[in-house]
Order: sequence, then C-alpha cells, then structure tokens
Amino acid sequence: MSRRALRRLRGDQRGQEEPGGPDELEEEEEPLQPEPRNRKNKGNRKLLEERGLSNPFQLITDADEDPRSDPDTGRSAQSRLTDEDEPNREEKPDNDPCEAAAAQNGSSNKTKKKKKKRKAKKSAAADGQPDGAAEGGDEIGDIDSILEKIENGNGITHQVQNGSNADSRPLLYVEHRNLNPETELKKFFGSRAVLGDQRPRQRQRLHHRSTWLTSAKNTWPRFSKTGITMSLLETKRGVQYFAFEHQRDYQQVQFKFLDAVESMDPNNIVLLLQMNPYHIDSLLQLSDVCRLQEDQEMARDLIERALYSLECAFHPVFSLTSGTCRLDYVRSENRGFFLALFKHMMFLEKRGCLRTALEFCKLILSFDPENDPLCMLLLIDYLALRAREFLYLVRMFEEWEAHRNLSQLPNFALSVPLALFLYGQQEEVSEQEQLNKYNRASLLLQQSLIMFPGILIPLLDTCGIQPDTNVSSHPFFGAVAQISQPLALSQLTSLYIGRCQGLWKDPAVMCWLEQNVREVLHKVDSNDPVVKECELRRKTRYQSAPPGTSIVMSSCLRSREQTLRCLW
Repeated sequence: MSRRALRRLRGDQRGQEEPGGPDELEEEEEPLQPEPRNRKNKGNRKLLEERGLSNPFQLITDADEDPRSDPDTGRSAQSRLTDEDEPNREEKPDNDPCEAAAAQNGSSNKTKKKKKKRKAKKSAAADGQPDGAAEGGDEIGDIDSILEKIENGNGITHQVQNGSNADSRPLLYVEHRNLNPETELKKFFGSRAVLGDQRPRQRQRLHHRSTWLTSAKNTWPRFSKTGITMSLLETKRGVQYFAFEHQRDYQQVQFKFLDAVESMDPNNIVLLLQMNPYHIDSLLQLSDVCRLQEDQEMARDLIERALYSLECAFHPVFSLTSGTCRLDYVRSENRGFFLALFKHMMFLEKRGCLRTALEFCKLILSFDPENDPLCMLLLIDYLALRAREFLYLVRMFEEWEAHRNLSQLPNFALSVPLALFLYGQQEEVSEQEQLNKYNRASLLLQQSLIMFPGILIPLLDTCGIQPDTNVSSHPFFGAVAQISQPLALSQLTSLYIGRCQGLWKDPAVMCWLEQNVREVLHKVDSNDPVVKECELRRKTRYQSAPPGTSIVMSSCLRSREQTLRCLW
C-alpha cells in the first residue's frame, strides 16, 4: 500500500507530518507485510497435515518417497515455489497483499499440476519394460521389431543384413525382390540404363494388377477372367496342397487348342490366341514356335504373359516365398505352370540374370521337392556357381545329403568342392577359413573322382587341356572307365560337362584339380578299399536316369548350339 493511501486512512492532510514521519511509517507498515507469509504458512501446514508430517524438514529426508518432491534437489515443489515467488513479491511492493497472495496461490497450483505431469512422464519413461510391452512412441517407432514379430508368427523370417541369421531361413526360401530381373540388371548397368526407355511410358500406362513373377506390359491385350482358378486341397503338417482348376469355358478353349495342335499349323494357334489372348497352352506352344524361328523376344514375351495370367488366378493363401505350398505335377492343370516357370528360367539364364534364374529354380523345386519332376537338382548347382552363391550350394548339400544322397549325383559331387574352393579364393575370407575350405574341398574332390572316374578325361578334352600321359594311360581314368560306366551315368556326366565346362577353365582351378588327380592315382595304386566300394556302387546303381533328365538335356543342348552359332 502506498504512503498516500496510508495518510488518507489515518486522516492526515497533505504536508502534515510528524517529526519522525518516514521512520514511524515504516514501523506502522511492518504489521501489514507478514500477512501473505502467514497465509502461505497456513497452506504449508495443511500440506504437512495431509502428508502426515509435523516438521517441514522431514520433506528433505522423504523426498525420494514423495512423488511431488523434486528428485534432483530433494526439496518439495511447495518450498521451491515459495522461494521462486519471493523475488517477484519484492520487485512489486506496491501491489495489494491480498491480491498478491491469491495470485501466488493460484500460480503455485498451476505450476504444481504442470510439474506433476512432467514427473509422471519422466517416471513412465524411466520405468520402461524389458519385454517390449512399453507404451508410447517407443513401441510404435520400433518398426523392425514389430515386422519381425508378425513374420515370425507366420513362420517366415527375414534375412539380416549382416548375414548372422541367414541360416535360420528355410532352404527353399524365395525372396520377392530377386524374382525381378530388373533388380539384377540394375546392379550391372544402373537404373538409368535399364529403366531409361520405360519412364516416359509409365505416365500413359493402364492400370494393371501388381504381380511378383512378371510385370504387365502395355503391348499386352486387356486382361479379363480366363476361367482358371486355384483351390486349396488340404493341409498336412503345415504344408498346403493347391491345384489349378479349369472352368467350363476354359475347357472349351482347351478342346479347340488340341484341334489346332493336330492340324500342325501354327496359324491356327495364332487365331486361337486372338480370341483368347491368355490361354496358357497356346502361349507355351507358340513360344516354342517363335524360339525355333529365333524370335527370342517374342518367345519370352509370350511366356511372361502366361505367367501373368496364372499368377492372377492364385489362391489368396498361396505363397511364393514360404516354401510350404505344394503343386502336383501329375495333375494336368498344374503342368502349364511348371513349364512356364521352367522356360522363363531358361530365358533368364540366356539374358545373364543368373541370380534371378536361381531364385526361379528354387521356386520350382519348392512346389514338389520330394519328386522334383523337372530335375531342378541337376540345374541348381550350375546356377548357384554362376551366381556366386557358394555357401547356399554347400548348405543344400549338407542338409539334404542324409535323405537325398546328393553325393551320388555327379553334378553335386563335383560342384560342391568347386564351390568351397572358389569361396576360399575370395579376398574377404580369413586365412584360417581359406585353409579349412581348401582342405575340405580337396577331400571331397578326391572322393568324387574315385566315384566318377569317367568324367575326368571328357572334362579335360572339353576344356581344351591335354592330360598327362600318366593320367590318360592309366586304366582307372582311361577309355575303359568311360565305356564300363552305365548309360544313365554317362548322360548325367555329359550333362554336367556341357554346362559347367567354363567353370573349370580357370588356371587356379586346373592346378588344384591336377594335384588331387595325383592323390587319387596314389590311392588307386595302393589298393585303397574305398576304390572297390565305389566301383561296386557304380555297377549296382544308375540303372536309369531321373525322369526329367531328357528335358534338362534338351535345354542344355539348345544352349550349346546357340553358343556355337554365336562363335561361328
């Protein structure tokens, strides 16, 4: 309260002052100043009574237990507020003490609520739960853990970038991004070279269904229902069995296709495709005709159109990547899908997309791994070596050797030690691991040469290497070994040589092969019992080649003919 107001209350006139005016006024103003302190003390006493305390110094000792206390300084929120408000009260001495007290109490209550909320948030953040069930933005922000939980629930695990969990995935796990050949071509030539001509066309592109096997093109006819559906037959031990089904309209088109084939005129198939542009068997047959006429672009386009039509008919539960979906090749409706995938894989190999071709090979094998109707086991080793997936080939050999006897196939018997040797030659491999891989590869190669001695001389002749006289004149590797082996074994060895001859032309590989051939000759001359055991196996086994060997053999011969044409 100002001095002028005090004079009016006392009835003093202006200019009338007692001798000790200022001093006495200060003495009379003293009883008016402690009023807000008394009120604050009453408020503090109420807080102490509510907490069950009699002495305010107990707040210091119980600061850790009191949620309203400051965890850093040990002082209560009320004491800090009173200390912070005192300088404000001293700076404005002309205000009404009643109004100042009310304002201080109101502001203290507001600051208490704000600081309680802040402390509650801090305590919630500090008390984070280790099992991942904490609330707030931490769980939402951790997108990788959420996706991992969802996919683990579906039985699928992702590959970690550092490769630590790569072996935890199923052996026939297929990655979606590796099914697209453009992904592999971009690594070699860059995205601008691959997608340079397609970017302006994408603005005028019609709406097509997004698929994984192929991507729709603007030059294709408008897609409509073709009459092909897929149904889930049964589920056994976590494996789902599916089958394609033909509706009545599609069956009528199928009868017309058989008539066109019997006519021996490709123009009839062309007319049929004009009326039914997504008929599977017509697309496959016309693709073979275009391939024989050396129109590779048109042949590949027809196969991609067939795959697009089949993928649009997939069952909602059918998965390409899980490795647990099965299709029976014996069923005629499913056979077109197998053949379309196989031919598409061969076109990818010719284009140089070996990693994508390997992924399609795994996909075909996953649909019927027990029977393997198209003999993907005779191709997967070659594609894995060309794609430099050495560890995958070794892992497949280790996991399937016990129940599939992969070492009895010449391609696996020679490709696995070659994969170990090539993997050990990489720069990022440590010296100790290089030595281990080299020793293991040498041991496996010696076992393979003892089991299949008739493959050495043809392999050297195909590579243009003149063998040593001690090797060529020895009866174990000579012409007798080639003549005495069964016909089925001769087909398998010639198939492997025709495909993988280029992988053995490396001088380092030939030097390694020469060293192991000498070791094998030393074991043969010393009458090692392993040599007689392998000879007995060759005579009793290989009575007939696998059912799909003819398909693989024909594709191998076609690739060799095209290579010779390019050379000439």
